[in-house]
Amino acid sequence: GRFAARGGQADWLLLSTRGNRLSRMRIWEIVHEHAAAAGLAADISPHTLRHSFATHLVAGGVDLRHVQEMLGHASIATTQRYTHVDSGRLRSVHEQFHPRR
Repeated sequence: GRFAARGGQADWLLLSTRGNRLSRMRIWEIVHEHAAAAGLAADISPHTLRHSFATHLVAGGVDLRHVQEMLGHASIATTQRYTHVDSGRLRSVHEQFHPRR
């Protein structure tokens, strides 16, 4: 395929077994098939995985500008939607740093 012809270099992250770009629909089908096989909700999509990836990065303390770059967002405002507050984490930070421990 094209992947081998380019010396193992590809412009795409997800390739078919022949080294060709997977269509958006095929990626969605693969995610849906594996989610169903794992007994996960039927509404899982590639965007669900992208959203989870970004949410976990932010929750893990990765700088929002780095997350913005990884997701390819032009505006930091778009990336900020992943900063929803985890109440357990908020409580933990409060207990750790509040002077009245």
